[in-house]
Amino acid sequence: MSGTALHIKIAEWETASPSTCKSLRGVTIDSTPQAQKDIAALNQSGMLRLTELKDGLQIVATSYVGRVQLGNLQITVLPKLKTSSLVRLLRYALGLQKLSTFAELRHFSDDLGFEDLLIHQLNQEAEQLIHRGLQRVYVRQEASLAVPRGRIDIDRLALQGGLATASLPCQYFPRLEDTVLNRLLLSGLRFAGAAASTLTLRREARRLAALIEEQVAQIELSETILAEAERQLTRITNQYAPAVTIIRTLFQSQGVVLEGQTAATQLPGFLFDMNAFFQALMSRFLKDNLDEIDVRDEKRLQGMMRYHPQYNPQQKRSPTPRPDYAIMRKQELVSLVDAKYRDLWDRSLPQHMLYQLVVYAMSQRRLLQSSILYPTTSPQAREARIDVTDPINGNRLGQVCLRPVHLDLIEELISSDSPANREKRKRHAHFCAFGSNN
Repeated sequence: MSGTALHIKIAEWETASPSTCKSLRGVTIDSTPQAQKDIAALNQSGMLRLTELKDGLQIVATSYVGRVQLGNLQITVLPKLKTSSLVRLLRYALGLQKLSTFAELRHFSDDLGFEDLLIHQLNQEAEQLIHRGLQRVYVRQEASLAVPRGRIDIDRLALQGGLATASLPCQYFPRLEDTVLNRLLLSGLRFAGAAASTLTLRREARRLAALIEEQVAQIELSETILAEAERQLTRITNQYAPAVTIIRTLFQSQGVVLEGQTAATQLPGFLFDMNAFFQALMSRFLKDNLDEIDVRDEKRLQGMMRYHPQYNPQQKRSPTPRPDYAIMRKQELVSLVDAKYRDLWDRSLPQHMLYQLVVYAMSQRRLLQSSILYPTTSPQAREARIDVTDPINGNRLGQVCLRPVHLDLIEELISSDSPANREKRKRHAHFCAFGSNN
């Protein structure tokens, strides 16, 4: 790449090439080892595809949004949703608090990275936690004190041969703020203070971190501490759940785990999977609005596929399909639904998705049908259905439904809790789960 810095902005699912973007003409891929490694990881993962053409560089965006720095080239992938709409839907999907909107900040612009939206929300969540008072727990301490506190340790006093000094061995239980959840919060704020793209957000994250760093031990942010913090979430500490969710999202979006690897390859930036956002959004919408229905996320279809015991030479585990949602009524499976962040009204349904849905449809006992939910902004989008038939006699074996979700409608439905809106939400959730005439 050239020696001057180059910043390319592209929308999700779009392609920028020398023919459509003059800035990419004559641009070559950075030859430094680190840049080559980062580009290879992006291409292999499918998060972002970069191809060197004879007249410049081509960039293909997918469902990932965010920002990466590759040598002198900075690429920002912007979501197609308006930022105000994305913030509302993101808060609803992740169960975040409805605090001051990011659009109220004077420095706000739609060109900021997606990570900035999350960092702003994390700052707001941390502000609320600190204002209400951080979690405290009783911690057992043992010490020899001149002024006795708690309970005198008689056994220890006897072992040391009686009173030899002007202090007594004591056991006491002070309430301390140095908990796993507060350590994670501090680590997350420090992480955000280094990752934000604006000075205002960095300063705010560092200010909040400074308020608690004297009472809370500093630890390195890791998958282990995230898992431990999530185990600490209870009914009493549930106010930390939004902050933990944001910190996990930020942490996971700075790396990619490639096939055959166990550790994540760190990326020079952040790329967020909008598939995960859309799946979380529809999961909560269905659970909130389907009466007498149990929506189970990523339920494993145990026993559907098995290796024949006499023909499994490598002793591999049997494959287990796992649809995004299993719709249950009175413990009976009534529908299998997937959610994919790909506008299937404007774009084709990939064959691997179709084959997966056919398997889901044929796995059911009664209604041989499966569905895929996809987001769209097209007002003409309607439900489509694909019949799977026996190629010999033409008998129908199953059916795959392609069901559009108008995100502007979802935003409208969740914005008000009036009786009329609640009824509309129920009807729309029923359509998403079962279709127009089921």
